[in-house]
Formats: sequence, C-alpha cells, structure tokens
Amino acid sequence: MLRPRIIPCLLIQQGGLVKTRKFKEPKYVGDPINAVKIFNEKESDELMVLDIDATVHQAEPNYALIAKLAAECRMPLCYGGGITTPEQAARIIGLGVEKVSISAAALVRPALLTEMAAAIGRQSVVAVLDVRKKTGFFSKGYEVCTHNARQAHKTDPIELVQQLQAAGAGEIVINSIDRDGEMQGYDLDLARQVRGVVKVPLTVLGGAGSLAHIGELLKTCGVVGAAAGSLFVFKGPYRAVLINYPTAAQKDELCRAVLADA
Repeated sequence: MLRPRIIPCLLIQQGGLVKTRKFKEPKYVGDPINAVKIFNEKESDELMVLDIDATVHQAEPNYALIAKLAAECRMPLCYGGGITTPEQAARIIGLGVEKVSISAAALVRPALLTEMAAAIGRQSVVAVLDVRKKTGFFSKGYEVCTHNARQAHKTDPIELVQQLQAAGAGEIVINSIDRDGEMQGYDLDLARQVRGVVKVPLTVLGGAGSLAHIGELLKTCGVVGAAAGSLFVFKGPYRAVLINYPTAAQKDELCRAVLADA
C-alpha cells in the first residue's frame, strides 16, 4: 500500500538551523546535526535540508556539512542549495545523500534536469518551486520566485511543473511562500492545481501547523509528500523550540483518513 510521506524540512543559514516566515525573519533554532539525531530517534519518513543562502550568494554547496548530515542521517535525505551542475549533484549523492533539489538553476536551464537525471538517476532529482499569489488589483493566479522570493518569474507555475517533469525531474516540491511559517494550513488550491498535472511524486510544503492540516492536504490530494518546517521545530502558541514528529499511531491514523476518502 502506498503511504504518504511526512517530511521535516530544515533550513540552513550560515551552518545553523533557522526557520523563516514568508521567507523572511530567519530565527535561529539550533544545530542541524542535533536535529537530525532527534528525527532519527523519531523515525522520520524522510528529511529535507535546504541551504537558503547558497543560491543567493552564488556559493558552492557546503560539502563538509552535507557529509556530516549524511553520515548521521538514518532516513532518506534530500539536500538543496547551490547546486548548478550534474557534477555537483553526483558529488553530493556520493556522500550518501539520496536526493538533490534544485530551483533557480532549473528555471534558468531546464536541460540541467536532464543532465542530472543521466548522472544520478531521475529518482534522485527534485525540482523545487517556490510559489506565491500574484499581488495587485488586476492580478490573478500564482507566480514562481527564486533567490528567497526576491526574483519573480513570468512562467505560470502549472506550466513550469509540466516542463520540469518533462525535462527530467523525478519529484516536484511545491512550496507556498505566502504560507511559509504561518502555521495556518497548506494552500490547498495550489496543491490541488499541481496535483492535477504532476506525473511524478509530489511533495507540498508551506503552512502546516498541525497534524489536522496534514490530514486536510492528504484528503485533498491523496498520497503525496506532506512537508513542514515550523510544525516540527516549534511547539505551542509562543513557538518554543522543540523538535517533534508524529508517532507511528498518529501516522497510521492519517493514512486511514486518506484510504477512507479514496
């Protein structure tokens, strides 16, 4: 039976673990290696780690940190940040990472996905689209942004999803900028639109503040990856830092809810 994947997403800035709100106001929440150790103990389905500064500063991936993360991690690990060539992707996979994610570089040159798929296998290539609602009285729909939401791109997100999976992406991650860190629930309309066209595994990120929000996403989209940041690093209305993750019984309950609506 296919089961939804529940995935903590950790953001790295200057080697530390941070959490943002709408891609702004990064708050330091601890050491990423310690976080990985805790998620190991809690038997997380997967782990996504994104360096949010690498692309902005045109920096190489932090291979020393990646090696430490991979050595510690006992679950499938996806790493993103600063990857612009298939050689970099292959080096990261060689360190023990299962998947690499790219965003800005894929939008500039979708053929990079094809090259990466040839080098490391399509199943290891993840395309991340950071999406927000267009602003302005006459604006409708969504737009894709890169460089921590500082650069907007004209191509419609749904068209981009189709282009990137055709180019070689083995997984699509759709991340809501508007919902990031708000803990008020996923953008279900955006998720539904993407789910309608995607033919590879889909992961949805941005907005989860409770297991009920994950349940709503799964009821809306079926078996997809449900990723979250704040939900798994904060606890309570005052956002006290506390690494947490659903128990096996809680995950089983979410799965039953999906099957009941199937």
